[in-house]
Amino acid sequence: MKVLALGGSGGMGRFSTFAISSYPNISKVTIADLNEANAIDYANRFDDRFTGIGLDVSDSVNLENVMRDHDVVLNTTGPFFKFGVPILKSAIKCKCHYFDICDDWEPTIEMLNLNEEAFKNNVTAIIGLGASPGISNLLGLKAINELDSVDSIITGWDMSSAKPEDESSQAGTNAAMEHALQQISGEIKVYKDDEYKMTKPLEKIDIHYPGRGSHNVYVFGHPEAVTFPHHFNNLKESLNACHGSSQSDIYIIKILRWLVDTKLISFKRGASILEWLERKIDTPSIEKQIKGLPAIYGLAKGTKNQKNATVAVTLSEEELTNTWGMGAITGFPLAFGLKLLLENKINQKGVFAPEGGAINPDDFFPLLTDHPLTVSRSWES
Repeated sequence: MKVLALGGSGGMGRFSTFAISSYPNISKVTIADLNEANAIDYANRFDDRFTGIGLDVSDSVNLENVMRDHDVVLNTTGPFFKFGVPILKSAIKCKCHYFDICDDWEPTIEMLNLNEEAFKNNVTAIIGLGASPGISNLLGLKAINELDSVDSIITGWDMSSAKPEDESSQAGTNAAMEHALQQISGEIKVYKDDEYKMTKPLEKIDIHYPGRGSHNVYVFGHPEAVTFPHHFNNLKESLNACHGSSQSDIYIIKILRWLVDTKLISFKRGASILEWLERKIDTPSIEKQIKGLPAIYGLAKGTKNQKNATVAVTLSEEELTNTWGMGAITGFPLAFGLKLLLENKINQKGVFAPEGGAINPDDFFPLLTDHPLTVSRSWES
């Protein structure tokens, strides 16, 4: 298997590149980055299967020339609202399997609509296989599978856990922070009352987590909100939500959004400030995650044995104590997707979100953790 790692020396990509370096059934890995020197330097840390090249992904002709010499593309090149769709189209055209960490809802819909084209070209494409989206989707799928019928799915995460990586090939504004600012400004798409709707981000909603009580969370612009109804036709609600270590975290983010929306500061300046803020926000204690909302979870509401029921699924207490960085918790799931493809545990053709049926969560989670997931059920609490 020949792998093209787009952005493979970046803040997220370097973790997936590192992880796949231990896979023996890979014959070639090309680390491609706009910063050629960093790509070469990072490739030199591995064995002779790895090479680094400079590549501008906006040059589709050159990109496709490189793709044609590979079997699968791992894409960590952001922001995805700019690069996601064209890179996937090129991969399908070149008949390369494709995995990415796309965390923007805007291109996600268009990418899912490439399903038929991917199927015809015998291509497997999994989009959004990082932390959120990615782990969150599969936690949500585990929650859904506990119920007989499902009306609502909410995927959630703690914004104070999303620490930017210090080491990257990227210069200038952090693409992850550009993404975050994009998804808290303007309007975002969610699924409510059995239809897609546009709404203002960071709207406060109340959720009840079985065994942990009621909590305020804030609607965020993420792919999970649009991918779950794409794959599950009977849903009436699908939202992605964030929370902070304290109420003041949300207030500060809202002030920053207002400054950008009113054009008092530029978008790039806002992204730089957001990166600084993310580094300053305290990570939640494990006690707070156990008693309150965990750092990442899936929450499904529906019926069980003809009664109203709610199920929430998160990682184990042992796993939540691990000091996962943003790059690791995003990059490693991408690598695990490739491992499942190599083992023929992912074999469906087409374009899928993580919950779309191509990935069995019981195959995925043992790669992420040695500990069982924590499942909270309303009928047991």
